Amino acid sequence: MNNRDVAAAFDEIADLLEFQNANPFRVRAYRNAARRINDLPESLTTVAADPNRDLTEIEGIGKDLAQKIAEFLDTGSIAMLEQLRDEIPGGVLAMVRIPGLGPKKAAALHKELGISSLDELRAACEANRVAELKGFGKKTQDKILAGIDLAARAQERMYWAHADEIVQELLAHMRKLKGIRQMEVAGSYRRGRETIGDIDLLVDAEDANAAMDQLGRFEELATVIGRGDTKMSVRLGRGLQIDLRVVPSKSFGAALQYFTGSKDHNVILRAMAKDRGLLVNEYGVFRVAAGDSPATKKQSTKSTENSAKTKAENSDVAATGESPVATAGEYIAGRTEEEVYAAVGLPWFPPEIREARQEFAWAEAGKLPTLIEVTDLVGDLHMHTTASDGQATLRAMAVAAIERGLKYIAITDHSPRVSMANGLNPQRLRKQWAEIDRLNGEFDDFTILKGIECDILEKGGMDLPDDVLAEADWVVASVHYGQQQSREQITERILGALENPYVSIIAHPTGRLISRREPYAVDLDQVFAAAAKHHKFMEMNANPARLDLDDVAAAAAKQLGIPIVISSDAHSTGGLDVLRYGILQARRAGLTAKDVANTRSWTAIKKMLPK
Repeated sequence: MNNRDVAAAFDEIADLLEFQNANPFRVRAYRNAARRINDLPESLTTVAADPNRDLTEIEGIGKDLAQKIAEFLDTGSIAMLEQLRDEIPGGVLAMVRIPGLGPKKAAALHKELGISSLDELRAACEANRVAELKGFGKKTQDKILAGIDLAARAQERMYWAHADEIVQELLAHMRKLKGIRQMEVAGSYRRGRETIGDIDLLVDAEDANAAMDQLGRFEELATVIGRGDTKMSVRLGRGLQIDLRVVPSKSFGAALQYFTGSKDHNVILRAMAKDRGLLVNEYGVFRVAAGDSPATKKQSTKSTENSAKTKAENSDVAATGESPVATAGEYIAGRTEEEVYAAVGLPWFPPEIREARQEFAWAEAGKLPTLIEVTDLVGDLHMHTTASDGQATLRAMAVAAIERGLKYIAITDHSPRVSMANGLNPQRLRKQWAEIDRLNGEFDDFTILKGIECDILEKGGMDLPDDVLAEADWVVASVHYGQQQSREQITERILGALENPYVSIIAHPTGRLISRREPYAVDLDQVFAAAAKHHKFMEMNANPARLDLDDVAAAAAKQLGIPIVISSDAHSTGGLDVLRYGILQARRAGLTAKDVANTRSWTAIKKMLPK
């Protein structure tokens, strides 16, 4: 069990307690503990196993919470949580995930209308029953109805960052088996999609049964869905499905390419292969004889049209090296992905750009981009400290950044409008900036920038006066309130911020929270045009719940020459580590190190700012 599992359990306890109208302080204790645990830089398992340490040493963790953590680490469950689940209908938590609903309103819907599932809630909204309840109304009902699909999707998929933790545990488990020659995870995970529905695991092993037996011993396993000669499907306790395929060495590269996808990328690849008299499928690349039988041609067409996510029914046969498709022609490649692409006259494509957008045009022009890497980043320009809603001091954030090899950071605590985050007024902000000046005198080859995350007010304009913003090194402008305003209103607010001479960048430009809150209505075309005109930056927020800008919008910003900044928006020292998720999103957008501003020195970035 990892820290995120424990934090998720505590968050669920908090939701269920709030649903029961429990003491708010008790609810808050679990929520705060979940946040602390999520941000903890070391494993709870390590702390619990150390006889010289105690879980209560962790800030915010008292004796009762420590006992529940130990119980979860030992047994994989918490008796209190199981009891709460028994007392409250299972569909209620799905309702809580609807944007703007929350546990209290979900409880009201359950009590007044007997609703305990998303389907029942949809029916009640469509029958106008929710609007009639006290405290709801037509507007709230419409918002709930619009959010039901979002909540349903959230049940089916998980963030890439969360799936990655499972994948790393799975790979470590499988590597304990001798006889595995090659092993890769394919599918949307390998392409770096924001959310993951399932995991495709490909293995080249001496003994297929031994590989499947090893998967069957995975600690997280809850149910075996099915097992054949070379394929096994299981479901984990957290709901994620894993499909294991054991493939021969001669087909491993072809299978990896095929099951990585995307569907649209593979359709184009197979069409190009067909023009060369070739057949590309999950077993390899084959030269097709001109006189192929109708049956073989039918199979070839089917293979061309299949999605990379299609679970081929004859995978078990393929692993033996024999299949109707595999024997349709002369085998010419398939051991590696490079072989597969080279056979069709193409370079190897990084998995993140295999979306049938621009990758084939880039390849034809000989301009396949060298995508950005995590090691290219040298600074982080958005983070928070205990001065507002962060959990670490200014000094601690600086030290953590230095430990991670960064050369500069911007401290960007909130402005006064975000009162719930203890936003800084001009006096407190200037006091923080004076502290930054003092700290900069202590560090060699590292710079702390005087910054602020300044709200763009609902009525327009900035939350701090220009004379204050003029003293900052870096001003991050954000929309936190009024996100339900019209497209025109929000766009005008952001355009006004971009015209402000002291604003450097627009943070999380669409305000979305993946699977939790849709983007607010904004005309990004106008925003990007203004950013290009005024020489402003756009943020790609690396928090896995945001990843905002998304890959498509970031690619559009790149076309206009707008510098992208990949920022952590860290609220703790551990939060700095999310930068790698932003890098993954940037790679999907086709960004190179040149496209991302904070691959440059702070001196170079200053020259890019408006004069």
